[in-house]
Amino acid sequence: MSSQYLTLYKMLVLYMLKRCEVPLSKSQIYDFILEKEYTNYMTLQEAFSELASTDLISEKTMANRTYLEITKEGAQTLEFFGNRINPSIRQEIDEYLKDNSMKLRNESAVLGDYKKTAENEYTVQLMVKENGSSIVDINLPVPTEEMAQAMIDNWQKNSQDIYQYVFSRLMEN
Repeated sequence: MSSQYLTLYKMLVLYMLKRCEVPLSKSQIYDFILEKEYTNYMTLQEAFSELASTDLISEKTMANRTYLEITKEGAQTLEFFGNRINPSIRQEIDEYLKDNSMKLRNESAVLGDYKKTAENEYTVQLMVKENGSSIVDINLPVPTEEMAQAMIDNWQKNSQDIYQYVFSRLMEN
């Protein structure tokens, strides 16, 4: 593959990360780029790898999802080479981010992860982030990995209700 095409795919990723207000997961970026058939999975994986190895993006893995953020160096690179992105593609990205902003925000703001802390014990971390800051951060010990995963799944589905319940109970006289 021509390096100019790989550079273009890297610019698409950087542009998406720069234009979105929340960190995007790799799968969210895959969804857009593969749906539009700009490239294939392997090429996009190569673009992610090169962006990370050159510190143009940072990666953080939580609960089997890898979230990406553009770095200062990535933003500078986008300024230099971003003009290589066709204006119609930029418009498609902007429309996608606008049309899916709430979904993308919710997927990136409600986080859960777990780690094994001892024999037959896992610690589940459940979070809600807003503007890069944690507004809810709950750590709970559980005895099995299955329970940990179930808690994360339920947190993803019910975090707003759980937050409202806890908040209202704490505000009672």
